[in-house]
Amino acid sequence: MQHGRQCDNPRMVSVVHSLPASAAAETALPLLAEGLPPEAATRVIHAYQLAASLYGSKLLGTGEPALDHAVGLSLLAKALELDADARVAALLFAVADFLKDADERLKVEFGTASAEIVTSLARLKRLRPLTRAASATDVHSQTEILRKMLLAMATDIRVVILRLASRTQTLRYLGDHPGQERDDMARESLSIYAPLANRLGVWQLKWELEDRSFRYLEPETYKRIAKMLDEKRTERQSFIESAVQRLKDELAALGVTAEVYGRPKHIYSIWNKMRGKNIDFEQVYDVRALRIVVDELKDCYAALGIVHHLWQPIHGEFDDYISHPKGNYYRSLHTAVRADDGRSLEVQIRTREMHDHAELGVAAHWRYKESGSSTKASGEYEDKIAWLRQLLTWRDEITDSAQWVEQFKRAALDDTLYVLTPQGKVIDLARGATPVDFAYRLHTDLGHRCRGARVNGHMVPLNKPLANGQQVEIITTKTGGPSRDWLNIEQGYLGTARSRQKVKQWFAALEETDLLAQGRAIVARELQREGQTHAGIDDLAGRLGLKNADALYLAAARSEVNSRQLQIAIRGVVEPVAPEPEILTKKSKASTSDILVVGVDKLLTQIGRCCKPMPPDQIAGFVTRGKGVSIHRLHCKNFRNMAARNPERVIPSDWGAKTDSMYPIDLRVEAADRQGLLRDISDVFSREKINVTSVNTLSRAGNASMAFTVELAGAAAMKRMFAQLAEVPGVISVRRG
Repeated sequence: MQHGRQCDNPRMVSVVHSLPASAAAETALPLLAEGLPPEAATRVIHAYQLAASLYGSKLLGTGEPALDHAVGLSLLAKALELDADARVAALLFAVADFLKDADERLKVEFGTASAEIVTSLARLKRLRPLTRAASATDVHSQTEILRKMLLAMATDIRVVILRLASRTQTLRYLGDHPGQERDDMARESLSIYAPLANRLGVWQLKWELEDRSFRYLEPETYKRIAKMLDEKRTERQSFIESAVQRLKDELAALGVTAEVYGRPKHIYSIWNKMRGKNIDFEQVYDVRALRIVVDELKDCYAALGIVHHLWQPIHGEFDDYISHPKGNYYRSLHTAVRADDGRSLEVQIRTREMHDHAELGVAAHWRYKESGSSTKASGEYEDKIAWLRQLLTWRDEITDSAQWVEQFKRAALDDTLYVLTPQGKVIDLARGATPVDFAYRLHTDLGHRCRGARVNGHMVPLNKPLANGQQVEIITTKTGGPSRDWLNIEQGYLGTARSRQKVKQWFAALEETDLLAQGRAIVARELQREGQTHAGIDDLAGRLGLKNADALYLAAARSEVNSRQLQIAIRGVVEPVAPEPEILTKKSKASTSDILVVGVDKLLTQIGRCCKPMPPDQIAGFVTRGKGVSIHRLHCKNFRNMAARNPERVIPSDWGAKTDSMYPIDLRVEAADRQGLLRDISDVFSREKINVTSVNTLSRAGNASMAFTVELAGAAAMKRMFAQLAEVPGVISVRRG
């Protein structure tokens, strides 16, 4: 292995790593078409010849010869077992830079599929400034969106795989060319491309992207871990050989056909475990590691039993990714055991199919068919990746390529599209979104003031749906709001429910502003009629059971509060409010002990607001925390609940000597609704000189339910009031609340 990485078994060397990083084009030529049918091989050779004539000795921006990069990329496509279309596209990845009408010529000479892959690769290349900016700032949300954007912009999953392979080839070339360019590439690869390779399960590329990037960015740490691996190499190799033979013998005795070998050590993975678990090198379990590859699923668990029989399992270090696959559908059994010498050994067990998927990810499905297999990938996004994988395998089963293309197009990789602001920030939107949706996504006020849009520098209609990768600039007016036409679904201005809701809220607020103005005029008119233009509006609202002045204005504008109700409430504001009754205390005649009663001096008591007792109601006191004694009617529900919870705080109470105090009580009147009903009831209160402190009325289905809070001197005044209210035409019942 290169760069100080050690291999305990030659079979550990991956096919990708065994390929030359910058091979001479002529030397690599025989490998490019290897394994392809004659017709396909001819296309690949023809693509190489065209690439060689166009690229010549031209260099890429990194300094790498364009032809060497094309050949290296095509070799990686071969190693990942991609088809001829992908290998042709890899060779011609930059042909558009050197050839006019490249798209048409490619379609004629190499087929539509290869031409579309080349076009998509060029489209992804334009995202380079964005991915570099995101990796430099290390903004997690933006890097995640960019990973999804890379996938969404590729109409063919082979495009994404080739983009990952292209970055791998670039990192190989930069191995001998240190500098800022290499550091930027490495940082970008760790934040964008390696996680994307992991998501697609292309482990061959993931490991190389991670290890090379880590080596460039942290050379000292990389060398230190590589040295620790080197120091133990001979001892570790001897142990691995012994363990491999021991496992082979046990598996053969059980009748299980298996391939057993040492597993490669990925330095970035080791460093991540050391950092994440805060452990030293000796505590990393997979420094010594084996892999068992069997033919059938049942053999996986048979092999696991043998491993646990030979060595002591380490508690908490077993994972069954076969029953519970990872999000990228990775499947294997992982276990860690304590070997005879007391040190740890990690073992991975999988079938051949699982192994190929683990190494090649979605690329493995150009060779393997998973018909009938079920995906257990977690989350909607991973489910769509799995569905796309299945579509790729269906291509092998469908003879009509046009049919496959149609099915592929219907399988949207993601229901999200990704567009750019003029500053290069990536914005995710639902498919079908328009420039207006984009404006609202950025800021509500920007959406309200949106009057035009430029897409990729060109003016477009506001109802034109956006596409992946477009740059959108919004043209606004200084003031104003949305158009009502935007709410017309047929005109297509708004493609997302979120934007429609914001437009509706704007018009609702506009309507409320108009209603507030109308209501304010109505209330001002009534105050002027009563000669009370300086009355407190909030107090007036409270008397009508409304929370504030705005609620009063809206109620007046909507006719929820009529003129008569306003007049009564206004009069209530200006009439003098009776002073709070002086609460006196005295000693009860019924007991020799000191108890609180209404009528004795200087003891803090208060009337319970929930039941509003008045003489001669039977009452009791309840000692509150910080507010003295609260006086309640004996049958008050609140009092009964409090007494049940804290019986020790109940104090017997009685009314004192007769005073001139006024007591608030709640009154409820049920009546047949008619015009003038509230006026007639108000006349009763006026004749009896009863102060009304609160009014709330509700009319429904011809019946009126009225709630009043009034102040009375005692039972006699209440009896007289009840009798007069009962005589009001239409009144059905009168009772205390």
